[in-house]
Amino acid sequence: MELIRFIVRFSKRTAILAIAAGIVGGACNTALLAVVNSALRDPQKAAFTWLIWIFGGFCILLPLMRFFSEYLLLRLGQDALFEMRHQLSRQILAAPLRRLEELGSARLLATLTDDVPVIANALLQIPILSINLAVIACSLIYLGWLSLTVLLAVLAFMALGIACYLFPVAKAEVYLRGAREHMDALLHHFRALTEGAKELKLHRLRRDAFLTNLRSTAFNFRKETVFGYSIYLGAASWGQTMGFVAVGLLVFALPAIYGTSLQVIIGYVIVILFIMTPLQLVMNMMSGFSRANIAIAKLDQLGLKLREFTPEVDTTHREHFQGRIDLIGITHEYRREGEDNTFTLGPIDLSFDPGELVILGGGNGSGKTTLAKLLVGLYAPEAGEIQVDGKAINDANREAYRQMFSVVFSDFYLFDSLLGIEAQQLDQHAHSYLQRLQLAHKVAVKDMALTTTSLSQGQRKRLALLTAYLEDRSFYVFDEWAADQDPLFKEVFYLQLLPELKARGKTVLVISHDERYYYVADRFVKLDYGMIVLDETQPPVSIAASGVTVS
Repeated sequence: MELIRFIVRFSKRTAILAIAAGIVGGACNTALLAVVNSALRDPQKAAFTWLIWIFGGFCILLPLMRFFSEYLLLRLGQDALFEMRHQLSRQILAAPLRRLEELGSARLLATLTDDVPVIANALLQIPILSINLAVIACSLIYLGWLSLTVLLAVLAFMALGIACYLFPVAKAEVYLRGAREHMDALLHHFRALTEGAKELKLHRLRRDAFLTNLRSTAFNFRKETVFGYSIYLGAASWGQTMGFVAVGLLVFALPAIYGTSLQVIIGYVIVILFIMTPLQLVMNMMSGFSRANIAIAKLDQLGLKLREFTPEVDTTHREHFQGRIDLIGITHEYRREGEDNTFTLGPIDLSFDPGELVILGGGNGSGKTTLAKLLVGLYAPEAGEIQVDGKAINDANREAYRQMFSVVFSDFYLFDSLLGIEAQQLDQHAHSYLQRLQLAHKVAVKDMALTTTSLSQGQRKRLALLTAYLEDRSFYVFDEWAADQDPLFKEVFYLQLLPELKARGKTVLVISHDERYYYVADRFVKLDYGMIVLDETQPPVSIAASGVTVS
């Protein structure tokens, strides 16, 4: 079972101790049954002091062993889940960005929010499973001690019942695996629902089509789940019926065939009835364990996909990059949304000198953002290389290279805490920047956190710019930053903030469609269909002659 291997993978010794304690607890259950049955068969023994002491001892040992088993597996399970979450989070952050984009956020969220809780719930059931399996095994041994013939008959019925149970369970797992696949699609719809609520409200036909797709996915998820669990319930009910058939044969057939006394038959029946409850519990647990096995398989599959690539070595504390950046013949291929053919960016030859202000222009889909991701080290080029003062960037030093950059992408994420920024008097510096960004009346920084991020998109971008300022890196990249700003603050950005960064010796790359401000740059670079078609210093006449209108 994948679940057992999952636990053993983290601590084999603790898992063995916990399962052993559960087995001892189950044996105590059967021992209590044997003591009671012995007293019923020979009432004179019930008065014996030693029998009473044995009964009392097992009553004390049973809860202790159960608590010990459940506590060990509880600790082990939570430790395993802690390590799993931490490891998976590190793998996600270490994996190439392009790979994460291909996997999709819905799949990652499904693993973190659905698979992990399923495994956690199943782990809590393992001590109970161990106890009940031990009860079944010990009870069968005790039944064999009472009568080998009855044991063989019961084992035959159990074998038939298990065979009848396993066949439909295999089909149930197919349905549950299908339900898990539909969960990925369902989370994708839920994300679209929460992030696209405004667009859906404004377009009735789009909303109706979206709800139709959502309903279809949810219906398929429900159908697969109901079918899967219904098979488990039916198989478990059939198993319980087989147990009562065995009891009926003992009560009605055994006296007629062997002339067994009623007192002896009662002993057999008590043992079989005692077995039926834990057997029913074990069968009921199987659906949860099947889901856990599916979740572990999905988790391992995701982990393998994240580990397919050479892990990046963090050399941040041993290497510091600063200086001229050269992109030499770099290329990158990817498939754009809605297109079957791959798009090739490059080969690109481009350089950035320290303290240089460069504006990157071009039409939508020309590859500007992709070039920025290659520049800052989020994508690795398929061909060519990036150099900093003649030193090549590779997998071993790419993490250190990224520390050169502060970036505000067009699809930026705004953290509500200033994580990882260790500037002295941070709150005072942040307040000064907030005043310059005209946000001091709405937002403050207290204890390394922003008091609010519930602002307009343009204001949130200013907060992202605040974070970039506080990081104080040597190279700044702004991807369509001014697109959401009002004309007044757009002018502040191009005519005040960018020149100030340049005056501080910062290298700045601005991706922009604001042609009227191109003249503030030292250089203008234009992309078209993944190729650089213009790269020159910025006399306005030169740009106008190249087909770019300057007002």
